[in-house]
Amino acid sequence: MKQTGIFFVYLFCCLILGALLTYPVMLTGWIEQDPHRVMGRLAQVFILLGLWPFLKATRLNDRTALGYGVPRPVFLDALWRGWLLGALILLVLAVNLLLLEVRVPGIPAEGWLLDLLGKSIQVLIGGLLTALLEETFFRGALYSAIRRGGGARSAILWSSFLFALLHFMKPHPLPADVAFDWLGTWQMFIHVFVDAFQWRHLDSMAALFLVGVFLAMVRERSGHIGWCIGLHAGWIFVIRVTRHLTDDNQASPNVWLVGDYDGVIGWLAVGWTGLLILGFWLWTQKRPRGD
Repeated sequence: MKQTGIFFVYLFCCLILGALLTYPVMLTGWIEQDPHRVMGRLAQVFILLGLWPFLKATRLNDRTALGYGVPRPVFLDALWRGWLLGALILLVLAVNLLLLEVRVPGIPAEGWLLDLLGKSIQVLIGGLLTALLEETFFRGALYSAIRRGGGARSAILWSSFLFALLHFMKPHPLPADVAFDWLGTWQMFIHVFVDAFQWRHLDSMAALFLVGVFLAMVRERSGHIGWCIGLHAGWIFVIRVTRHLTDDNQASPNVWLVGDYDGVIGWLAVGWTGLLILGFWLWTQKRPRGD
């Protein structure tokens, strides 16, 4: 838990710096974006700028600790296999959401094929970059830091908890009756934490927690994050393409199966990921670590 707290404090400090700069940056008129988006982007910039010094200070600045301690061919092979497997896993979920009419087709009458091709390339690249950064941070550095002192179980649980929590710790727009000034900026900052612990997020947060558990178990068994990056990127690809080609159906009696995070993950994803975790655990019981 101590190592998790250190990582959380680092992210918290980056968010504070982002909040401190949001109002001055917006006053310049250089950026035509909503204030909450500017705050989020500034926090991400500080996270990236400070990441390497932070890793050096915590002695996590080596390939093995970050999850890259295997030969490149082995890593790349795991990455592309992981991508295919991740896409298949999420495709099963997406098809079931369509069958249950939780999501319904929303394909435009014309030009959809070219549009889909462009969107697919965009989400393929974006998904790989997102997975690379998040897996290096969560299943790489954070996992290694906890694993050193607390063992595999603590590393799996605490890295998954922080992974799920941070997906909901994002600045949101100010209410219409609140002015954007210094006071409004800090109201946005406070609501980053208030909104993260709302009951309405429970289903999506539970799904993301179990996703983190599954990825951490893969990290533990394989000894690197190649599989994790591939799985994560494959999931992102199918989720974003699904959202692009379908619409949510609030009239469906099964709409409770998805949460408000992205309209795809929710209680159905909790059940599906739980089955994957159980199957992976049973499959790896008699296999040596690293297979």
